Amino acid sequence: MAQQVGSTSGTASTSRETEVTPGGASGITEVERPESADLEPTGLTADMGSLNSADGAAGSGSANSADGKAGRVRNWLRRTPQATTDAVPVAPSVIAAGPELDLASNDPLIAYLLGAASAVDITRLEMLSPALDALQAAGVVLVVPLISSGSLVGLLSLGPRRSERGYSTDDLRLLNSLAGYAAPAMRVGQLVRQQQAEARQRERIDQELKIAQLIQQQFLPKSLPDLPSWHVAAFYRPARTVGGDFYDFIPLPDGRIMFVVGDVTDKGVPAALVMASTHSLLRDAAPRLISPGKVLGHVNDMLCVDIPAHMFVTCLALVLDPVSGEVEFANAGHDVPYVRTQAGVQELRARGMPLGLMPGMLYEEMQFQFEPGDCALLHSDGLAEAHAPDREMFGFPRVAELVGKGPSGEALIDLCLTELGNFTGPDHEQEDDITLVSLQRSPSAWHHGREP
Repeated sequence: MAQQVGSTSGTASTSRETEVTPGGASGITEVERPESADLEPTGLTADMGSLNSADGAAGSGSANSADGKAGRVRNWLRRTPQATTDAVPVAPSVIAAGPELDLASNDPLIAYLLGAASAVDITRLEMLSPALDALQAAGVVLVVPLISSGSLVGLLSLGPRRSERGYSTDDLRLLNSLAGYAAPAMRVGQLVRQQQAEARQRERIDQELKIAQLIQQQFLPKSLPDLPSWHVAAFYRPARTVGGDFYDFIPLPDGRIMFVVGDVTDKGVPAALVMASTHSLLRDAAPRLISPGKVLGHVNDMLCVDIPAHMFVTCLALVLDPVSGEVEFANAGHDVPYVRTQAGVQELRARGMPLGLMPGMLYEEMQFQFEPGDCALLHSDGLAEAHAPDREMFGFPRVAELVGKGPSGEALIDLCLTELGNFTGPDHEQEDDITLVSLQRSPSAWHHGREP
């Protein structure tokens, strides 16, 4: 037989009729915890149901004491009419939930209840508390705080008894005992819901990052340029799901092609957004302005208007004439490319400020002649500025040394990545995005001047 949880007052030998109460002002009010480490109450509440009183209390909870259990069962049996076989079952009464309560984290009622740490009669309690006003307006006379680990996690609110008698000492003792069991269980439920919400939030973020990664991949070249007597290879690996590095091959109207390698400060989503904007500006300006210095100057002026504070973009723009092997290049603060020639490894240096820092900047243009067999490596700082476990930096001299060792194309990129892995160790977490572009003129290519 299901037993309704009730409350008792008086001595154990006293028996009372069980009274069904409306329960409109009674119930368990749960104080939701914020999804943060300090777990302070936010005041967001949810009704958890109500408990009826065995003495006619609207929503009080109680259990029988051990020394009066047998007598009460006997008295209950004497009061219960003999059931007949044709009796119609009576549906259980519907218990109304307690009042909805918006308990703000700074409400003075919280501090009062934490200080009391037991059942509190609020009929004559006065303080500037919206929650207290709401409870009193709902007819609540007794509030039992549910406290777990020193924090208020809920309230057990009870209305007046229908018998018009106050709550006895035994009632209060029973309610306080009930609160001691209910509070930890409610806290566990809150933590479970919080963890579930955090897990759902992480899943949403992961899904959004995967979509952002797919979008960013659309900005990268889908194929390498097919240039007679030239070999091009490229590699890109972000430090996170999305990154701020980019590279591109932009065809120009005069038959030349612009190689672009860039790096946005920071990593992750902010860098990816700035990268997308910079890439679009370069794509728009290159076919119109052609000159690498003018392209960088135009993109710089456009970025200075909208780029977030403390962010900028380094970028190298190199225009290649695939017929003659001549290149014009400008550099906006990006890592210097290395070229392996018959005379050794050379640097392609040109002066220029990073994009997005100051408007009106001029970018120096320089020229270089690729001879048959020459190989260049365009790279971002994710390679040179990687660190070993002892915090030693991989360094630009190592990059130049790798370029001078002889391999070209994919072999050169593989060599760089292999040496980087050996340097940083197997448990290394990539610190920054890595972009590598290798450009080699075939050793069998003949040098022809470009026809006017």
